[in-house]
Amino acid sequence: MTTAKKATTAKPKTTRKKAAPAAIPDLPANPFVFEIFDIVVKQRSVAKKVEALQKFSHPCLKSIFIWNFDETIVSVLPPGDVPYAAVDEMDSFKGTLTEKIEDAVEKMGEAGTKSLGSQDQGRSSIRKEYTKFYNFVKGGNDGLSNLRRETMFINILQGLHPLEAQIICLVKDKNLESKYKITQDVVSKAYPDIQWGNRS
Repeated sequence: MTTAKKATTAKPKTTRKKAAPAAIPDLPANPFVFEIFDIVVKQRSVAKKVEALQKFSHPCLKSIFIWNFDETIVSVLPPGDVPYAAVDEMDSFKGTLTEKIEDAVEKMGEAGTKSLGSQDQGRSSIRKEYTKFYNFVKGGNDGLSNLRRETMFINILQGLHPLEAQIICLVKDKNLESKYKITQDVVSKAYPDIQWGNRS
C-alpha cells in the first residue's frame, strides 16, 4: 500500500504594511487652547505631538508655555486656588473661583461633553486674552497694585470657557503638566524660536 503524501499548500506570506500614522485632526478656525491640548496629548510619539503643536501654532500657545516652563518667569499672583466667586453668585455658590471652574469641568466630564450650554462657553478665549498675561508676572507691569492685578486676573478667568480658565490657573502655578502631558522638550522641538531663560 502506498501512501500518498498530502500536498501541503503553503500559505503565501503576506507582509503587513505599516499603517500610515493618523493625520492630525482639523479643528474649526480659532480653536480653544484646550481643544489643541486634547489633540496633542492623544498623540503617541513626540514627533506627532510636535506636528500637532506646529499645525495649531499661535502666539497664545507660546505665551502659555513660556509662562509655565520658563523658570525665569515668576508669577506675581498668589499660588493655589483663586479665592473669589462672582458677587452675583455669592448666595448660590460658596467657595473659590478655582472650585467653580473645577466644578464646571467635572460636570462637563460627567456629561461627556466640552460644553455646558451657551451660558458657560465664555465670552472670551485665551487667544483674545494672552496679550494681558504680562501683567501677572514679575517685571511685566510692576506698577500695577496687587488688588488691581488680581481683579484683572479674576475678570479674565470669568470670561473664559471653564477648561480654558483651568489652563490659566494651572499655568500661573507652573503646573500645566499635571493635566496635559506636554513637556518642555516637546514644546522646544515644536517651537525652536522660543528662547528659554533671561526674562526677569
